[in-house]
Amino acid sequence: MDTVTGAVTHDPPPAASGRQGRPLIVTEDAQLLDDLLRLCAAAGATPEVHPAVPGQRGGGWESAPLVLVGDDAARRVRGAARRRGVVLVGRDQDDPGVWRRAVEIGADHVLVLPDGEQWLVDRIADVAEGVGRPALTVGVLGGRGGAGASTLACALAVTSAREGLRTLLVDADPLGGGLDVLLGGESVEGLRWPAFAASRGRVGGGALEESLPELHRLRVLSWDRGDCVAVPPQAVRAVLAAARRRGGTVVVDLPRRVDDGVAEILAQVDVGLLVVPAELRAVAAAGRVASAVGMVLRDLRVAVRGPYAPGLDDREVARLLGLPLAGEVPVESGLLRPDGGKAPPGGLPRGPLARFCREFWERALTEAGAA
Repeated sequence: MDTVTGAVTHDPPPAASGRQGRPLIVTEDAQLLDDLLRLCAAAGATPEVHPAVPGQRGGGWESAPLVLVGDDAARRVRGAARRRGVVLVGRDQDDPGVWRRAVEIGADHVLVLPDGEQWLVDRIADVAEGVGRPALTVGVLGGRGGAGASTLACALAVTSAREGLRTLLVDADPLGGGLDVLLGGESVEGLRWPAFAASRGRVGGGALEESLPELHRLRVLSWDRGDCVAVPPQAVRAVLAAARRRGGTVVVDLPRRVDDGVAEILAQVDVGLLVVPAELRAVAAAGRVASAVGMVLRDLRVAVRGPYAPGLDDREVARLLGLPLAGEVPVESGLLRPDGGKAPPGGLPRGPLARFCREFWERALTEAGAA
């Protein structure tokens, strides 16, 4: 028997509505209740507690986004209306009857404490955060140095925020100088990557968002000017997962190398854009990058930047790399080094770079079913 979780009848309830709610605990087992209250507190949720199925005036059974039924209460809820999002929680790992009782009450999962605590904390936290559709996550990387990947990443994020989407821009290249600098916000208060180096397990999406610098109506997770140039892969995974749970869009500026931390990011990226200048040497270099990244990222597309070398155009570059063509990235030279009152990359709504980004988001969101 799986001592953590096990599917019984159907999938967990969808949380696409994004509504927050209070989990319902049904048990008379004092020790079990103490444990469940502790796990709810760890997840930032305040539960509703009943010894049996609550009556109609109390609501709860049908309206709660998650129901935790103690094994002691399985008989008392047997006649309740079937619903999704019911978890039967017990302690006896050697009790084969727990599966029968789970089927009788229509539970989605069977969970045995203490082994399943982290899984349960994550599920409760999803409820507390009102998790809906995960953010569409786009990774941008250069086919060679100086390809303009950071500029495009910033432009995509700025455009997304201008269109009214919750947007997070993530700087995954510790040697890139900092995207906050490119956006003109290196002095803006907020946490940078080194502050998350000790993160383990689950990071709260709301707390993450509120802790980061806000620039041009989007949140930015960048590097500071300190000596830290690496964050443990588990911390990278936790932080990006938290960002995705908030919905909207996440744009990641990726380095060309693939280490353990970058691999964690690539595993959560939906669409990759490989920015390639239209010259033969750049195409050759981009082929090596594409080969490494393609081992982790399934949807990798090429964004070509001119001027074009003789015999090359955007379609030919895509053909040589064997990748789908995302389009030609226009260059707005006045935006590459924003300072003073200059707009950030993509900051001119009617500019060619903003237009490219807007058209990209329209296609990508439609493909993702989020439009």
